[in-house]
Amino acid sequence: MRIAIGSDHAGYRLKSHLIATLEKLGHEVDDHGTHSEEAVDYPEICAGVGLAVAEGKADRGIVLGGSGQGEQLAANKVRGVRAALCNDLYTARLSREHNDANVLSMGGRIVGTGLADEILALWLATDFEGGRHAARVDQITAIEARQ
Repeated sequence: MRIAIGSDHAGYRLKSHLIATLEKLGHEVDDHGTHSEEAVDYPEICAGVGLAVAEGKADRGIVLGGSGQGEQLAANKVRGVRAALCNDLYTARLSREHNDANVLSMGGRIVGTGLADEILALWLATDFEGGRHAARVDQITAIEARQ
């Protein structure tokens, strides 16, 4: 899988860890920054990850910050992105099964590397269930198209 990834300074350490994890699992990684723990604004970085997914340059995306909340919001401003904040296994699974999330957001100040690896593995392995959930995702897409 091709994975676009980006973070702010607070998510940098977790991003570095997850890049190594993804590469070990055989995924192709497109790093959108940041490249240090020096303070940086995240919106353009996260939008870049979202654009890579929306334009088909990446199969999935990952955005990381201190909490992951702002990063998820920024990524969701890109048409076609369904970014989900998943700091636990339950929301990671449901974000894929029910919402067909294509961008994963996590908080580097909330999730340790062990749990982050578990969340990532579950999120990448979980398929969208479709069915009644597909109609809801279609409704979200229709709302987005009105903008």
